[in-house]
Amino acid sequence: MPAAPRKRADARRNERTLLDAAAAVFVTSGVEAPVRDIAARAGVGLATIYRHFPTRADLIIAVYRHQVEACAEAGPALLASGATPHAALGRWINLFVDFLVTKHGLAAVLQSDSAGFDTLHAYFLDRLVPVCAQLLDAAAVAGEIRSDIDAYELMRGVGNLCIGADSDPRYDARRLVELLIAGLRLPH
Repeated sequence: MPAAPRKRADARRNERTLLDAAAAVFVTSGVEAPVRDIAARAGVGLATIYRHFPTRADLIIAVYRHQVEACAEAGPALLASGATPHAALGRWINLFVDFLVTKHGLAAVLQSDSAGFDTLHAYFLDRLVPVCAQLLDAAAVAGEIRSDIDAYELMRGVGNLCIGADSDPRYDARRLVELLIAGLRLPH
């Protein structure tokens, strides 16, 4: 009887490893990257990936959800371990930018399923806006940043700064996002 929960834990860990590998490959090569590249990075065979995710869309959606959860869980952890709330906010925004880069191409993959895309977008907002708000509130209470910043607005602004970053090598979205986060600071 104890073997079943252990197997489930192993299966969850294996799936996390696979999703982390897929996310890393998507960041560097886009969502159309060959599945064999993901398998190689994860250290598994192609059959393992297809057993878990029969279609590319299944894999992309799973990576998307996995990254939303990782980003949501990172907020409180960064706040607890960061030198300052502003530093935690900056590190979290960097994770959010990584997520946005991976997410690029999702709309094209799901264009035939607008209801599915809308559901994922609502999930994204429900999970991440409160985390961003918590980080902003902590930094405002600490007197590090202005207190009139809305989490949704900030996330939308960061997202807009990331648009097109992959198609123009002269454009450094991450640098502009860093400037935005630095600009939230109160003058001393």
